[in-house]
Amino acid sequence: MAKAHFDPKIIPVDSLAGEEAVSPEQLTVEWLRTRFADPPDWMPELHIEQYRGNRPNGPVPASVLMAIVDRPEGLSLLLTQRADHLSDHPGQISLPGGRAEESDTSSIETALRETEEEIGLDRSRIEVLGTLPDYVTGSGYHITPVVGLVHPPFELAPDPREVAEIFEVPLAFLMDGTNHERRTAELPHGTGRRTFYSMPYERFFIWGATAGMLRNLFHFLRA
Repeated sequence: MAKAHFDPKIIPVDSLAGEEAVSPEQLTVEWLRTRFADPPDWMPELHIEQYRGNRPNGPVPASVLMAIVDRPEGLSLLLTQRADHLSDHPGQISLPGGRAEESDTSSIETALRETEEEIGLDRSRIEVLGTLPDYVTGSGYHITPVVGLVHPPFELAPDPREVAEIFEVPLAFLMDGTNHERRTAELPHGTGRRTFYSMPYERFFIWGATAGMLRNLFHFLRA
């Protein structure tokens, strides 16, 4: 089972990334549309989490949806808490999505299909803006983050086999480097150390691959 070999919540904070927040003027629907339509030159952050699995064919292709919800009070990001019984990343905070299927025509199709199956979000409410650099997880998934605007009203129907809870976090909170913590854990049996990002929000502990992909969205918007 792909579980962390440590409890990330109790690992001390090494430091804060600390970069200046993306400005409120940039966290608007129109600005995001413009940014993705005409991307700047930018440098993704090197992946802190590296593939350590032993899948015979290498990491499994997958996609997730960075679902940015257009709320009157400001943009927010839709996240899920995974069910505790899942074999991969049980109980962790994640972006909706999953592994690609042969019938999928693209990484975007994978993200839209998986999101609809996982949380019941109809793709007709999603305006796809683009994609971010792929991210390879230690559990053996090669993930393409797909960024989309979600236009209310919409209904959600989480699949209880996969999702324990759905919630939203203000995008302004996530796009502020002072909320990005760095932590380092000692791996068991002297196999090394793992440094990861965390972005705790209220009772939710966002960390690992989800936090890593959010860091790249942060860099992309700040570029």
